Amino acid sequence: MKRITISIAAVLLIGVGSVSAQAGCLTGAAVGGAAGHVAGHHGVLGAAAGCAVGHHEANKSRAQKAAQNQPSGNTGGTDTTNKQQ
Repeated sequence: MKRITISIAAVLLIGVGSVSAQAGCLTGAAVGGAAGHVAGHHGVLGAAAGCAVGHHEANKSRAQKAAQNQPSGNTGGTDTTNKQQ
């Protein structure tokens, strides 16, 4: 059983791309594994689900931070639109 758990964890970690997503996967797997163990000895299933959720949340957070760091396009300069009076 321990060998299966380690194999699943290794496969899940290999598929993760960025460092923040890896951290999300590890955090989610730890929380999901503990919750799954308490809720009927399904720690491996909980860890896999927690990894997926943690990975998703980390990617969502990373995309949100990237969107905040991009300039909005409005630099506060002069208005260059054609307005007829």
